[in-house]
Amino acid sequence: MASDSTINLHVTDNIPLKIVCYNMYGFYQGYPLIEDLIATNRPDIILLQEHWLTPDNICKFDKLFPDFFSFGCSAMSKCVESGMLRGRPFGGVITLVNNKLRKCTETVKCDDRFAIIKVGDLLVVNVYLPCQGTADRLTIVEDIFSEIGGCFEHFSWCQYVIAGDFNCNLDSSDIIAQYVVSFINEWSLLRCDQMYPGPTPFTYVNSSLNHYSYIDYVLATSSRNVKKL
Repeated sequence: MASDSTINLHVTDNIPLKIVCYNMYGFYQGYPLIEDLIATNRPDIILLQEHWLTPDNICKFDKLFPDFFSFGCSAMSKCVESGMLRGRPFGGVITLVNNKLRKCTETVKCDDRFAIIKVGDLLVVNVYLPCQGTADRLTIVEDIFSEIGGCFEHFSWCQYVIAGDFNCNLDSSDIIAQYVVSFINEWSLLRCDQMYPGPTPFTYVNSSLNHYSYIDYVLATSSRNVKKL
């Protein structure tokens, strides 16, 4: 079972937006659930991590989900450029936005670990932070949040949402968790999991393998703009 979360926000003209965040653990494993989420939850914005697609295959999102337009990139560009692919695919973030929001959506910035869009007066950040064991992990995280902070400063009048796979428990003593918490405090962000605690303390559950984790989060500027579904 891959992790996902859903929040409801109000942005320009008090229009409610439903945002779903989901780690696919591979495009072919994850896309059937996206179809179910679209049919049952009718989201306006879908934040996806770990699609594992090469640059040539990113177009699959637009083909399979014609009611949405996509923004993001592959994490495998450098591997493709260096020659024949070897090993398993990895990474990649992409954000799907309902076509009805096209006129009020602005693409801001993206890299292989984050994608930032602006919808009305809401800045939406989709992130996939490096896992434990990644070389230069802290430096990568610092660079990611430096980019995010720069966008926050540029769009200082906006509300902010950051969601995705943080690959760390924010309540732990992990150095990445502590860095993220300092960013949360600096920008006065709120954790949606603390505003609306779930029935389980985990965001990822695989009971057959006895794997459990709490590493996926949604952060928002104001609790007044967030509603539990």
